[in-house]
Amino acid sequence: MVPELTFGNELWAELGAPRSARTLDSSPRSRVWRVELPQTSAVVKQLVDGPGADARYAREVAALRLAAHAETPVVPALLATDPDERVLVLEHLEHRRPASDWIVAYAAALARLHATARPQDAGALPRWRGPNQADIASFLRLATGLEVPVPPGVSGELDDLVDRLDRAAGHALLHGDPCPGNDLHTDTGVRFIDFEQASLGSGLMELAYLRIGFPTCWCVTSASVPLLERAELAYRTAWRAATGSDIQDGLADACAGWLIRGDALVERARREDTDHLARIPHQDWKWGTATARQRLVHRLGVVSEMTTGHPAMNGVSGLVADMRLAMLARWPALRPVPTQRP
Repeated sequence: MVPELTFGNELWAELGAPRSARTLDSSPRSRVWRVELPQTSAVVKQLVDGPGADARYAREVAALRLAAHAETPVVPALLATDPDERVLVLEHLEHRRPASDWIVAYAAALARLHATARPQDAGALPRWRGPNQADIASFLRLATGLEVPVPPGVSGELDDLVDRLDRAAGHALLHGDPCPGNDLHTDTGVRFIDFEQASLGSGLMELAYLRIGFPTCWCVTSASVPLLERAELAYRTAWRAATGSDIQDGLADACAGWLIRGDALVERARREDTDHLARIPHQDWKWGTATARQRLVHRLGVVSEMTTGHPAMNGVSGLVADMRLAMLARWPALRPVPTQRP
């Protein structure tokens, strides 16, 4: 059944009468239409009733308004809102097929997005939340399930990691789910959409997506080292240009945090309600699907490489390397994650 366009009288008075409405693909959390207005084409998005709908709507509106401060646009323009119906009306943008090195432009746009929030914006959005003690316990049980011995001191290193992530400085505007599908590659640059999980925190937590493999996404890609280095340099350059400062070190911590976070290893369907996804303990995973195992092997390898020689994660580095080898021995047919986005 095609949902009827929600476009109240106040929106009519502000924007004019919509016409040629047609539905667009969306998650179960929302209904989305493309419409023609007297002055422009637009996208109408309504968050449907459900647990947390009001909070998700408030996050999206707040994030779009913060992101509008960017000198080079990084989001569609927010044309109007109807809070009573949880409706946003956004500028319509045509998505173009990304180039093979798309993560370079993506990373620069992500830095500009992150830089739109300022210290005085504290409280406009919730703070980013990282892994916790339950994630540590679950991850260590996963190692036991793989029959990999946990070296003495690793539990303490993971405790310290969680503490460092909790205290990570930063007031960046974090998208919350900056995945392929939530980025529009347009003739005028990359724009981000769907900010229902936006928060404030350290931009490193989302810069880490490029290496760790888009941990909140239904798809995972892996770029070559030269391409990753180009993308991370583009992020750092754009961040410096927007803020006048350099980003702090801590990318290894961010990647390790995404590895141990319980819901980062669960394969997410395109239409799943990620906001209420239960954190499935690693040991109850039943080893997941082949795709889930493929992703885990990738992330274990990334964290092993990034923590080699890390003074605060020497034991973790050895553990994750051994876990990766154990998985490859158990499932020798596992293939690397794709290098191209779907």
